[in-house]
Amino acid sequence: MASRNKCLALGFLAFLWAELCTEGKEEEEQTCRLLGKFDLNGYVDAKNHSLVIGGLFPIHSRTIPANESILEPVSAKCEGFNFRGFRWMKTMIHTIKEINERKDILPNITLGYQIFDTCFTISKSVEAALVFLTGQEENKPNFRNSTGAFLAGIIGAGGSSLSVAASRILGLYYLPQVGYASTCSILSDKYQFPSYLRTIASDKIQSEAMVRLIQHFGWVWIGTIAADDDYGKYGVKLFKENMENANLCIAFSEIIPKVYSYEKMQRAVDAIKTSTARVIVLYASDIDLSPFALEMVYHNITDRTWIASEAWITSALIAKPEYFPYFGGSIGFAIPRTDIPGLKEFLYDVHPSKDPNDVLTIEFWQTAFNCTWPNSNVPYNSDHRVNMTGKEDRLHAMSDTFCTGEEKLEDLKNTYLDVSQLRITNNVKQAVYSMAYALDSLSTCEEGRGPYVPGNTCAYIPDFEPWQLMYYLKTLKFTTHDGRRIEIDENGDVTGYYDILNWQLDDNGNIAFVKVGEYVFTNSMFELVITKNTTIFWNTESSECPHSVCADVCLPGTRRGIRQGEPICCFDCIPCADGYVSQEPGQRKCKQCGEDYLTNAQKSECVLKEVEFLAYDEPLGFTLVILSIFGALAVTAVTVVYVVYRHTPLVNANDRELSFLIQVSLIITLLSSMFFIGKPSDWSCMARHVTLALGFSLCLSCILGKTISLFLAYRISQSKTRLTSMHPVYRKIVVLISVLVETGVCAAYLVLEPPRVYKNMEAQNTKIILECNEGSIEFLCSVFGIDIFLALLCSLTTSVARQLPDNYYEGKCITFGMLVFFMVWICFVPVYLNTKGTFKVAVEIFAILASSYDLLGCIFAPKCFIILLRPKRNTSEIVGERISTLDKGIQLTASSVSSEINNTVASTVLDE
Repeated sequence: MASRNKCLALGFLAFLWAELCTEGKEEEEQTCRLLGKFDLNGYVDAKNHSLVIGGLFPIHSRTIPANESILEPVSAKCEGFNFRGFRWMKTMIHTIKEINERKDILPNITLGYQIFDTCFTISKSVEAALVFLTGQEENKPNFRNSTGAFLAGIIGAGGSSLSVAASRILGLYYLPQVGYASTCSILSDKYQFPSYLRTIASDKIQSEAMVRLIQHFGWVWIGTIAADDDYGKYGVKLFKENMENANLCIAFSEIIPKVYSYEKMQRAVDAIKTSTARVIVLYASDIDLSPFALEMVYHNITDRTWIASEAWITSALIAKPEYFPYFGGSIGFAIPRTDIPGLKEFLYDVHPSKDPNDVLTIEFWQTAFNCTWPNSNVPYNSDHRVNMTGKEDRLHAMSDTFCTGEEKLEDLKNTYLDVSQLRITNNVKQAVYSMAYALDSLSTCEEGRGPYVPGNTCAYIPDFEPWQLMYYLKTLKFTTHDGRRIEIDENGDVTGYYDILNWQLDDNGNIAFVKVGEYVFTNSMFELVITKNTTIFWNTESSECPHSVCADVCLPGTRRGIRQGEPICCFDCIPCADGYVSQEPGQRKCKQCGEDYLTNAQKSECVLKEVEFLAYDEPLGFTLVILSIFGALAVTAVTVVYVVYRHTPLVNANDRELSFLIQVSLIITLLSSMFFIGKPSDWSCMARHVTLALGFSLCLSCILGKTISLFLAYRISQSKTRLTSMHPVYRKIVVLISVLVETGVCAAYLVLEPPRVYKNMEAQNTKIILECNEGSIEFLCSVFGIDIFLALLCSLTTSVARQLPDNYYEGKCITFGMLVFFMVWICFVPVYLNTKGTFKVAVEIFAILASSYDLLGCIFAPKCFIILLRPKRNTSEIVGERISTLDKGIQLTASSVSSEINNTVASTVLDE
């Protein structure tokens, strides 16, 4: 907005200065006369031509500061001859002559030209725009008639700020203006600049390309230096927006002053020196960049990589061998290079003797050969700028050597004659052709098929309005001499591609612009391509790609911690908390591991926790399996002995069937411990406790049947009256009822709240202990409560029966066995509650095996000993011998007891 106001103010002042209306006393109507003329240099060829195309080119690089002692407004003079701008201007003249010679474009119509030097300043651009519109010879405004020929449009004005200033005036009259070097994005706004078009891409594309280039090389911390004009400010503004969208950061942003300021320049230099950014974007024209380059040399600032905009990447003004230590390795975007047939010969066809009044050619010759043209007052090499010491230089380098006119252009090595890098020069050619093709389309319009309503009318040369030509320019499509397709969109912009260039030294010590890639931009595609087989030169100590970051990327296992008040690229690397990991570099958050995982030492990966359970292949598990199987085999062996000796008195004594059931139940309990070993599953969790409870229930209920028989035998031996013993069927009914009750409770347990696999992570953070969650504690207590109740009944009955005569040892053995049984499970409870992991399951299995071995040894070992080793004692006489009564004189024999209690008296176990 500030630039716009500045341009409007300059235009308004120019109008006031150029035109002053006075009221004549002798004439009845008002007349206007010019009080002065703009000091403009250029070229004109308007005679005998149907149309004139205007041109604005920066043939000089600056204006001479005005003398502050002069109060009247004065049109400034220019200095600093610009060979590059002179070549652009010559290219326009060459192109117009080429079009005039062609028969397929504008037949019977010739084009003239009127070209002005903008001196690379806004004020001169405004002056030139006003001259195009009003002229300097008329006594009143007569728009587009300054040369006497019809002005079709303008080519120019060479820089973004210059085009902005000129277009604000020319756009008021919708006069077509085609730019060739102005890339400022604001010029795409057709509300502000309705008649501006261009043959060069907008900075919107270039800023996006720069960010993609930065992302490609992994840079995140970038500095920016911009010229203090529309080109620099709008370019950096778009660049910053794209950087922010890409989550990249700006380290610093400084400007290069248009008028030298020591303070502003020093601020930029200090920012570059102190910043950790090693990659810097330079958005400036070569003319504005020239004093900045001198500052880099003066302060010896090296080891920086510069990202160049298209305005200076191929400029010979900056690309000098003496600047290579400071700007070598620069990488940037350039307009595609091409060759223009016939241009080189045309450029060489220049000599001051052809036109003594051609001050620009004279100054070119003087500057190129460092001599003074005879009889000429044209200055050259003058410099009124303020140098780095803050003092003003006023140099008029008039050489003592006079030009002879015999100097050879072939001996020169300057920008004007260098046709090896025709980039913006080609844009000048295409801008002229754009105007010519639009005029050709306008001239070939057929009445009744025209684009204008009403009536589909046409416009005619030279009688057309500017907006009528704008219609054809906005819809223009044509193919250039090198096969490139030019299509101007509704914003006046074009598509195409950039060359990505890298500054390197060639074998002769000169700077070479090496193409290392392309950035293609069309309506549907944006692609950055870096050539793989091309070596990029990096101006770093290691000659490797620079490392430009505010903080190094956080390694896996850490996360980025924000530094308050600093950009997001500046951060601290904070280790992830326990249970959290960051698997990729530069993560902002650590990810929590699942409950089955823990972090590795670096906290970069979630590692599956070690799953712990009592496995078969572990020494402890294998030992328990062996003990379980051995116990089951031992019980099987006892069963075999009982089957073989099933008819002997000792086997038949005290209910042989119950003995077999006890043996079966012991096998069940011993083998049930196998369910506690191995990886737990839902079915094994349900099977382990239920099988164990049912096994113990069957075993203890059978023992209860035996102990009831012993208890009744004791009662019979102590009673004065005749007692009746329990029938064997009743004992089996007791067993059946006990087992059925236990089975019912177990079935309810499994149906209502069955046990499930449980991952215990509380015992150890680094392990998952697979356990069985018992489900309902109430049901579990009920299941084993029945077994405890049966065990208590067995203990009570056998404690009484142990007082039977000595040859009734089974009662004592069962009593001892139940005592050991209770001791095992009483000791089991505290040990089990204070044990964790696999040892907890092992303790439970030890208790099962110990109690099973206890019952096996106490009940069956003595009998097997007599049956196998003392067979002589396994007789009816021994088992049923007379026993002296204790206090009541009762005599019991095996036969009498057997008959008395229906063969349910306890078998006697006698020692030798």
